[in-house]
Amino acid sequence: MKSEPEIQNPKLEEDVKPGIGKDVPSKLEQTVRPKLEPAVEPRIPFKTELKSTPKATPKPEQNEENDGLAALDALESEAKEFNKDAEIDRILKAFKLDAYAVLDLQPGVPESDIKLTYRKKSLLIHPDKTSNPLAPEAFDRLKKAQTELMDEKSRARLDECIADARMLLMRERKLTVDSEEIRNMDAAMREAWRTKTIEVLIDSEHRRRKQLKAQMQEEGREQRRVDEEVEARKRKREHEVAWEESREGRIGSWRDFQGKGGGEKEGGKKKKGKLKVLG
Repeated sequence: MKSEPEIQNPKLEEDVKPGIGKDVPSKLEQTVRPKLEPAVEPRIPFKTELKSTPKATPKPEQNEENDGLAALDALESEAKEFNKDAEIDRILKAFKLDAYAVLDLQPGVPESDIKLTYRKKSLLIHPDKTSNPLAPEAFDRLKKAQTELMDEKSRARLDECIADARMLLMRERKLTVDSEEIRNMDAAMREAWRTKTIEVLIDSEHRRRKQLKAQMQEEGREQRRVDEEVEARKRKREHEVAWEESREGRIGSWRDFQGKGGGEKEGGKKKKGKLKVLG
């Protein structure tokens, strides 16, 4: 018997391509089989994740490090306050007539050092940056010292007093300019020089006040003399005005007097008395 020919489906033949294994599905299978999409896990909102995530607890080492930094900051702040109080106390104890001592400078420094030192110290003890109740007074003294050293006349007068104190100290100790104690001053010699400077400054201030008092007295006497002259001129002017105002009255009185005296005359001539003959 003849075997029946196999029925071939042209569509199936088109779907199966040569060289591709059986594991690769054909187009028909792809159309028949349902597509299976991969499972997607539900997404948790970002805020919910933040709330749900537990906070990380700090480690003991971090706590110790933070405590150490806080203690270090406290010590640093305390040291700054101590420095401010110490500088305020030094300024108030310095001799206020010696501007160099108030600013803690040596005589003869340039103006740039004066400005720089004043800026540093004024920022350190400014009343707005410290709770010390004596800060305003110390700040005023510091400002006054800086102003005096920046003024040429005031600084020259101060330098002259310091030079006089040095000469007096040399005379007392019988030293010269070339002496070793003067050329290379130690701390004791500098302290003696500063003490002698205070004495000279006090004496100079006393003389200045006496001169000022005498000047004020002289100015007072001069002012009194001027006032007396002004008052004398004023009285003289008032007298002249009063004299002019009474002129008409004086003229009228004179006329009245002339009129009364004319009644005793006859024909405008005065009568002559009879002569008596003697003997």
